[in-house]
Amino acid sequence: MKVIGITGGVGSGKSALLSYVENTYNCKVILADEVAHRVREPGNPGYESLTRVLPSDVLDADGTIDRVRMAEQIFASDDLRKKVNDIVHPAVKEVILAEIDRGKKEEKLDFLFIEAALLIEDGYLDIVDEMWYIYACEEVRRQRLRETRNYPDERIDMIMKSQLAEDAFREACDVVIDNRGSLDAACRQIDEQLKNSAEMRIK
Repeated sequence: MKVIGITGGVGSGKSALLSYVENTYNCKVILADEVAHRVREPGNPGYESLTRVLPSDVLDADGTIDRVRMAEQIFASDDLRKKVNDIVHPAVKEVILAEIDRGKKEEKLDFLFIEAALLIEDGYLDIVDEMWYIYACEEVRRQRLRETRNYPDERIDMIMKSQLAEDAFREACDVVIDNRGSLDAACRQIDEQLKNSAEMRIK
């Protein structure tokens, strides 16, 4: 089983490409954001620590953490974002490492894909076999975020400011998938990267 990290800036189209590989290859996709959501839930690792550092207005009436309000708070404050990341990211990594270990022991998968914008910063280069950078220029990413997520420019600016620059992504990654154009074109690049794997089996 090959472990592949998928990273890239917000709006680069990682989710669409991962949907393709999940439907095409014998693989499992782990979305770090979904794992992070689980560890933020009451009764799970990280919840109590987060409620001590986050403003009280990010909590819903039932005590759950509102993802949108939390995102607004952490992207507006470098200090708060660091505190939250220092709590959430180690908990997420623990879950992901357990999934990798399980996958290797079961020997049922050809590939395990891990997706997150912060894989490089969080030390996943030492965990994955390959790190892939999903690239799209800033203009394309901004347009996608406006059209698909209805993000205002101010929010896009805050998120992009908090992420690595293109040069840093390219320097750290083994593979670059150009996703500025059509989905089909990007999927063909993925096929090209994976076709030489001895373990690959098309569904």
